[in-house]
Amino acid sequence: MLHLSGTGRPDPEPRYGAYPQPPIGAGHLSIELPPRPSAVREARAEVRRQLERWGLADGDDHGTELVETAELLVSELATNALLHAASRFRLTLTAAHGVLRCEVADGGRRVPQLLDPGASESGRGMFLVEALARRWGCHQDGPGKTVWFELGTCACDGCGRRQP
Repeated sequence: MLHLSGTGRPDPEPRYGAYPQPPIGAGHLSIELPPRPSAVREARAEVRRQLERWGLADGDDHGTELVETAELLVSELATNALLHAASRFRLTLTAAHGVLRCEVADGGRRVPQLLDPGASESGRGMFLVEALARRWGCHQDGPGKTVWFELGTCACDGCGRRQP
């Protein structure tokens, strides 16, 4: 069962987790970051650098929007990993077939919760993921979990928009 953004629940099915191997011709990056606050900034910077390397950050409006959205959402997932798991985390980016998939894997077992954005001073991260990603989900990964989201990489009509 695929999770489509807009239902308020992550995809619980592990089979839709990390790609075992990127598709042929895909871009792939996976880095591990330490459990320190500067790791969130490092993760954002790595997203920007990698999207530029892949040619997905071309100076047009869609490229700029893609980079800014990916940076924001990776920042939210990385912050959650630091706050709730307090462990090293792995950032994985895969780009293939018009989709950018960003994953953050950490040592925590706590599944992210989608909270009412006005309810408290914190807890808005997954609300942003829900609002901006095409799809997102979470699956248990051995002793930890992986939270992921997908964005469209082209400016084609419908690409990058939430699926109904």
